[in-house]
Amino acid sequence: MSNRSRRLKKKLYLEEFAVYGFAITCELSIDNTADYNAFIDEFLDFVEARDLMIGGGASHNRFDCFVVAQGRYQSPSEEDRSAVSQWFANNGKCSNVEVGELVDVNLDA
Repeated sequence: MSNRSRRLKKKLYLEEFAVYGFAITCELSIDNTADYNAFIDEFLDFVEARDLMIGGGASHNRFDCFVVAQGRYQSPSEEDRSAVSQWFANNGKCSNVEVGELVDVNLDA
């Protein structure tokens, strides 16, 4: 048990206030900007429907992002992680998909 006050733990995102997220990387087989934009829009719609958000970068042949929950002290669940993994597995434009484990975004990411 830590000697830190609850207020300090909250401010530092520690223990029960820790926030988790996970990384995704994959290769894309997209040849044009319209298809690329459609891919990004579909993925954003999917994650936003689960109250998640992403940050990262992409090109027509590579996609890298980090997924977190939209709420301040919330984290994606293992169910969210599995659903995102399944979304990529079912998308024919993606290959070599790697979905990372849930990690503490303030300490491990």
